[in-house]
Amino acid sequence: MLFNTFKYYLFLPAIVLVYFLLPFRWRNALMLSASYFFYMSLKWEFGFLLLFISLVTYIAGLMINGTSIVKQRKIWLAAGVIIPLGVLGYFKYAGFFLGETASFLNSLGLDVRQSYLKIALPVGISFFTFQALSYVIDVYKEKIKTERSIVNLLLYVSFFPTLLSGPIERASNLLVQLKQEQHFSSDRLLEGAKLILWGLFKKVVIADRLATFVDQIYASPEVYGGSTLFLAALFFTFQLYCDFSGYSDIAIGSARIVGIRLVQNFNLPYLASSIADFWKRWHMSLTSWFRDYIFLPLSFALSARISRERILFMKTDMFIYIIASLVTWLLTGLWHGAGYTFMAWGLLQCIFLVFYRWQTKPAKRFYKSLGISQKNKMITLAGSLLTFITVMVSWVFFRAENMSDAGYIIAHMFAGWSRMPYLGSSAFDTALGLALIVFLFIIQVFQYHGIVSLNAGTSAVPRPLRWAGYALLLVMIAMFGVSTGQFIYFQF
Repeated sequence: MLFNTFKYYLFLPAIVLVYFLLPFRWRNALMLSASYFFYMSLKWEFGFLLLFISLVTYIAGLMINGTSIVKQRKIWLAAGVIIPLGVLGYFKYAGFFLGETASFLNSLGLDVRQSYLKIALPVGISFFTFQALSYVIDVYKEKIKTERSIVNLLLYVSFFPTLLSGPIERASNLLVQLKQEQHFSSDRLLEGAKLILWGLFKKVVIADRLATFVDQIYASPEVYGGSTLFLAALFFTFQLYCDFSGYSDIAIGSARIVGIRLVQNFNLPYLASSIADFWKRWHMSLTSWFRDYIFLPLSFALSARISRERILFMKTDMFIYIIASLVTWLLTGLWHGAGYTFMAWGLLQCIFLVFYRWQTKPAKRFYKSLGISQKNKMITLAGSLLTFITVMVSWVFFRAENMSDAGYIIAHMFAGWSRMPYLGSSAFDTALGLALIVFLFIIQVFQYHGIVSLNAGTSAVPRPLRWAGYALLLVMIAMFGVSTGQFIYFQF
């Protein structure tokens, strides 16, 4: 069952209605049953995998809490981390390594059919596995208390709004709320409905429309000129954002209706003034997960073991930052998928962030020598434009089928603009896609300045005009909505 299907909008109201009619003590059992029904409607076999990881997480948490012996606690921590990661690794990376092995054997003259080596990837496995891991690690570090109710813990891992593509929640936020009695609120209903409407608009009107053009160009990029490749890269930049942030809005809105406040996952990332600012705004639940469980522990571990002031002609803190960033971003790339393009994408983010940190102090001194404030509007605008172009180029690796295609697109997308870009099979759809990008940008600028609020909060727009805007979104969904099936991040 997908957020962009009619079935979901029969399922959600039914669950909400029964949820608030039931006594509090039965609500989490209902929500757990609904979450497994939601997940198993996609492929019923994967429900057993979800249950297995959840049970491992539950048992590991109990056993860690049940002993004060450090060695035994570490053993159960290892079990609670290694087993889910092993399952994730098998489904996500075994196919890649088997494929590489088959290619090598084929190069030696041995006939190995790679079609036999494909392993189906369970939808959402990266998301609910990371959610489970954070619980076990936080229990071990005594940041949270062990959850003794198996229903509550299983629901925390499988809560249907977050199950397929996040946000990746921590137990300190989601599990705590699941144990609190919620009461129906018409204000929350409207708040959640607005988020769902906006998310659905971004998905079916913008993202899926842009996908048609993007898929055609990326299927054979060598056929097209620079202006067409640039347009495809631009379209994918907004397709990815609208697809994933649209999912997050629907997830957050769905949870909001039943009184659960999920963490924010996107905060106007394409208005970021620097690459560091961008990664504070994009997929915030994932970046904070890698920061808290990979980057910071690794940085602290290296700091404790290195006593020298300088290493390789650089300050130790910079060296540690480079190593921790490299490991973190390569793992982030691998989290998205087993492929050289994802690793290259992760490496690029590391390079961008290291360069940004390296130039921060020299840039500050430079602007000061000119008597210019770094908060100058023109400098901020230039920084935002440079950041956007940088991110757009890196997304080419994210979308390209292989390194060869990615290299070709990047090498040609800024050249050969002497002819008009190819506008796809439908010039109207492509022109509409551009118009929708402009529309989205205007709305987000209004959000940035607090004129429009699509989340909770006050808005400077008069109420009749706001409701007219919601009606317009509904009309546009009905008139211009298309569907390409799944959300992009389901593959991760």
